Amino acid sequence: MDELRQAEARVEELIAQLSTAPRVGEQAEELVRLLMRLYGEGLARVVGLLPAGTVTKLAADDLVGSLLILHDLHPRGTAERVADALEQLRPFLGTHTDSIELAGIDASGRATVRLRGGCGDCASGTVEQAVERAVRDVAPEVTGVRLEQLPPQRPLLQIGSRPPADAAVPGAHP
Repeated sequence: MDELRQAEARVEELIAQLSTAPRVGEQAEELVRLLMRLYGEGLARVVGLLPAGTVTKLAADDLVGSLLILHDLHPRGTAERVADALEQLRPFLGTHTDSIELAGIDASGRATVRLRGGCGDCASGTVEQAVERAVRDVAPEVTGVRLEQLPPQRPLLQIGSRPPADAAVPGAHP
């Protein structure tokens, strides 16, 4: 798997280097775009021939799942994947937050994650990094993550109904 990560990093490095030479950079970008379209179409045809259960299993693999996301072929939507990642993150947050949920993903691709309660300043550090990493791992197409810190929910005080004025009060003498 390290070889694949190294290859991915090298591709990004080469693209960055090519983009510094104006004409060569444009040609390289066009080449990459065309290759992506060809491979994406081939992958779409393969996915179309497979049973849904098989595609779901393939999507669970980090590399294959990333390719499916890249070509908009992943069987699960962005919001569903992010919500599941936040649910899996919940036990690791401990006392840092009472609850965590995906509030939504806007048109620009930015996810808003709602945190409730916890230790106040934690959202600016440890929790923020953990949430962002969890979201990016399952949804690289998300353009950003915004945390919305809400105060802890206070339990409602239950007040019983008041007895009618003419009702006898237990323990009282007439």
